Amino acid sequence: MAGEVQKKKSAMVMTVTKDRDVPLDKIRNMGIIAHIDAGKTTTTERILFETGKTYRLGSVDEGTTVTDWMAQERERGITIVSAAITTFWDLKSKSSVEDGRYRINIIDTPGHIDFTAEVERSLRVLDGALMVFDGRTGVESQSETVWRQADKYKVPRICVLNKLNLIGADFEASLKSIKERLGANAAPVVIPIGLEHEHRGVVDLIRMKALTYKAIEDNKLTEEEIPADLLESAKKYRTELIEKVSEFDDEALNKFLEGQEPDEVLLKRAIRKGVVAGKFFPIFGGDNRTVETQLILDGVIEYLPSPLDMPPVEGSNPKTGEKELRQRKVEDSFSAVAFKVITDPHVGRLVYLRIYSGKLSSGQVVYNATKQTSERIGKLVLLHADQRELIEDAFAGEIVAAVGLKETTTGHTLCDPGHPILLESITFPEPVISLAIEPATKSDQEKMGLALNKLSDEDPTFRIKSNVETGQTIISGMGELQLEVLVDRMKREFSVVATTGAPQVAYKETIKKIAEGEGKYIRQTGGHGQYGHCLLRIEPLGRGEGFKFESEIKGGAIPQEFISPIEKGVKEKLENGIMAGYPMVDIKVAVFDGSFHEVDSSEMAFKIAGSLAVEEAARRADMCLLEPIMKVEVSTPDEFMGDVIGDISSKRAQIQGTEQRGTMTVILAQVPLAELSGYATKLRSISQGRASYYMEPSHYEEVPRNIAEQIVAKAGKVEMARGN
Repeated sequence: MAGEVQKKKSAMVMTVTKDRDVPLDKIRNMGIIAHIDAGKTTTTERILFETGKTYRLGSVDEGTTVTDWMAQERERGITIVSAAITTFWDLKSKSSVEDGRYRINIIDTPGHIDFTAEVERSLRVLDGALMVFDGRTGVESQSETVWRQADKYKVPRICVLNKLNLIGADFEASLKSIKERLGANAAPVVIPIGLEHEHRGVVDLIRMKALTYKAIEDNKLTEEEIPADLLESAKKYRTELIEKVSEFDDEALNKFLEGQEPDEVLLKRAIRKGVVAGKFFPIFGGDNRTVETQLILDGVIEYLPSPLDMPPVEGSNPKTGEKELRQRKVEDSFSAVAFKVITDPHVGRLVYLRIYSGKLSSGQVVYNATKQTSERIGKLVLLHADQRELIEDAFAGEIVAAVGLKETTTGHTLCDPGHPILLESITFPEPVISLAIEPATKSDQEKMGLALNKLSDEDPTFRIKSNVETGQTIISGMGELQLEVLVDRMKREFSVVATTGAPQVAYKETIKKIAEGEGKYIRQTGGHGQYGHCLLRIEPLGRGEGFKFESEIKGGAIPQEFISPIEKGVKEKLENGIMAGYPMVDIKVAVFDGSFHEVDSSEMAFKIAGSLAVEEAARRADMCLLEPIMKVEVSTPDEFMGDVIGDISSKRAQIQGTEQRGTMTVILAQVPLAELSGYATKLRSISQGRASYYMEPSHYEEVPRNIAEQIVAKAGKVEMARGN
């Protein structure tokens, strides 16, 4: 392996990276993001091959990829967990950045919506991203989702149109979809020479040269003059490119206004400024299985930012609340974000860290600003997919993993104890589907608890809850596939045998009007009794606003020390639901009155009083059930469209419209998740296996009364109050 030595140690493959220490301006932290099946992993494998990281091209179909290393990934041919890997690339072309050796830290992310948390947390810590699109379909549903996620974290991007060598490739339509569906200020920097089976290279619009290859096995591109039939088209696209990027560079703008052509270095400089600012997105295009990937690698170096190009890291002082800044340099005090946790069979719990400033050493004591506790770093490792490299120190700009952190989990900030800073955390969507899980034997009970806790530590969208009434363990997540994979991992990695029930929709409960309730808990026994008494008011909040609690107590009707227990009692009651056992959300609770006893009042008594008061108020507040609504896109040949629309309409769907993508018609709809059980099988049957669908969570909506009554009756909790 170029620049690396391999050795075996303690049943763990270890690698030693030479020349790891490169200047910060020669580091690129980038992710590869896309819709499922757009070709992310194939692109990653080719990048690793071209950079000398691997000697053999990995194949998704053959299960030989480096970054998809989990058994479940190889069996299913999909990416489930984001994999980090470090490689190097030598830039040789004329550019606006220095030539020489660059270090690229790559994170390959999943495309399936069930694993969206992996994408979310990766984007939080990256400086740039490679956004891969299928050149036959352009922007797809998950493309829009990950694009919005990248917008949220202000991640500069390069676009790559892949699969232009396959039947159905449409360069023009794919470009149009990037500009229209994503609203992106984008323009190609290369255009393909030939499509489908005739694809044999690209035209470089910056140098105005053709770069071709004869076979997939070729290891270099041949420079030629642009074919005559493409010259006009190349000139048109080049003019568009110059026009779009000139605004980012004064010299380039002056030349453009004077009607002069910018030279190669100037044009690349203008592109880079636009990309780093997050205002321009260059588009590469071709066949990512081939040597064309070298152009993408040059583009990553030339256009994506180094850590130094990014603004200082902003946060707040956890002790004073004042704004804090950290320069992204080794010289500033240490700060990092934990963005992922995995359990490694050889080294135990690994916490992935993005180091923004300063230096981190093994054995160092760091401050967890999120939990306001101190932790000691055991060992530090550099990541190479499923391989680990022990290192002594890690520096600003690096992505590493730490062993020995017990309290730190996803989203936490680690920093220098003497210079604390709290950085922005990572937010994750709420689960939409649940299922009951039971251990096969008593001996599996304890093992299952341990396994589930470790898996929920790894995946922030995976939740565990015990049903108090049935004693069942309920697991929740973003989709059936995610839960299926997690249960499979539990069996394989933790040797737990368990049975699972049918997937259940994660309903929520809420209220529609303001109401008040009184809670009294008075018990008199020998000695001290119990006394807790409070009055609460509850009111509905907007959808997605969650839970708010406030005290309006004046004049000491309830002493301050009992307010927090009331809140705890309220929260517990709401989490376990009142109508049908589902969490109650989007509610504001205010405690406004009550009384206490000098001797008998206790925290426990007020906690119980809070629980009783909120239940009484909720029953008066016109409770209702909410259900998850999914954004669904069904791709179907035209001849089955009528049957597909008829079937999905019968599932309480709201049809939003249709659009043409390539040879397929796409039906856009919003459908309750409860109606989509077994939909994949039904759709295959209707369309002779030719239609496919994609779905992702959209929002929560009130369940129609007749259906809500059935759900409540089944739960056996309370009768639904009749509305006015």
